[in-house]
Amino acid sequence: MTTAIVRPRTSEGWSDAQLLHALEEVVETELNRHLKVAKEWMPHEYVPWSDGRNFDGVLGGEAWAPEQSKVSDIGRISLVLNLLTEDNLPSYHHEIATLFGRDGAWGTWVHRWTAEEGRHAIVMRDYLLTSRAADPVELERLRMQHMSAGFEADNSHSMLHSVAYVAFQELATRISHRNTGLHAGDPVCDRMLARIATDENLHMVFYRNLLAAALQLAPDQAMRAVADVVTGFRMPGHGMPGFERAAVRIAIGGIYNLRIHHDDVLLPVLRHLKVLEISGLGAEGLRAQEEIGLFMGELADQAQRFDERRAAFLARRRNT
Repeated sequence: MTTAIVRPRTSEGWSDAQLLHALEEVVETELNRHLKVAKEWMPHEYVPWSDGRNFDGVLGGEAWAPEQSKVSDIGRISLVLNLLTEDNLPSYHHEIATLFGRDGAWGTWVHRWTAEEGRHAIVMRDYLLTSRAADPVELERLRMQHMSAGFEADNSHSMLHSVAYVAFQELATRISHRNTGLHAGDPVCDRMLARIATDENLHMVFYRNLLAAALQLAPDQAMRAVADVVTGFRMPGHGMPGFERAAVRIAIGGIYNLRIHHDDVLLPVLRHLKVLEISGLGAEGLRAQEEIGLFMGELADQAQRFDERRAAFLARRRNT
C-alpha cells in the first residue's frame, strides 16, 4: 500500500523538485517495505566453483571452446546480454542519482538499489566464467565497448518519465532473467537466475507503487510519462554491440519478444495501476490515456503477427 496523496489545488504542473519532495514520504514507506521483505543472499553460493579451472594466458590453462559449456546457445546469448546490461550499472547509478538525489529516502533507495543490482552482475559473471558458459575474451571486450559508450535514458524528460520507465523495465528484466534460466539447460543457471528475478520483482513493486502515487498526485503529468514510456520503450542494453542480432535470437527463442512484452510486462502494470480507467484527467492526460489504449491495441496486433511468423519459422527449421 502506498501513502495517501493529496492532489494540488492548482492546475499548474509540478516541477521535478516539487515532485521529489511530495513523493518523499511514499519513497520512505516503499523503502521500509522493501527492506523488510528483501532477503539477504550470497552470490558465491550460486556459483559451481568446483567446475572451475584456469584459462589460457598467463596461468597457462585451457583455452575456452563452445563445447565446454553446459548452457544452450540461446541461454548463453541471453546471459551475456543480461550481464552486459548489468555491467553498465555505474551509468545507471549516475542517471538515477542525478534525477532522484542522494539525500533522504530517495538517496537511501538509490544506493540500496545499486548495491542489489551489483550483486546480480557479480554472480552472473562468476557463473559464466566458472562454468565456461561464455568466451571470456569476447565477454571482456564487449564489456569494455559497452561501458565505454555509457548510457543515457531514452525518456529523460522528467523524473516521472524515469519512474515510469523503471516500473516497466524492472519487470521486463525479471521476465528476461527467468526465461533465460528456463531455456538455459543447466539447473544451476536456472536457480541463480530465479534468485536474481526475485530481486527484480521487488524492484518492480517499489517503482510500480511509486508510479501509482504519482498518478494520484499529478495525474496528467504521470499519464503523459506513462504514454511516452509505453510507446517508446527500449531495454537499457539496446546500445550494446550486437544487440539487434541478439534480440532477434532471443525473440525467436521465446525468452523476450513482442508477445511477452505485451502480455507479461506492459499489460500487467497497466492493469494493476488501472491506467486506462483513471478518470478526472485534464486534456493532456486524456490524450495520453487515449494514446496508451490505441498503442496497446496496435501492439497486440503486432504480437499476433509475430507469433504467426515465429511459428512458421520454427516449423521450417524443424523440417530441415
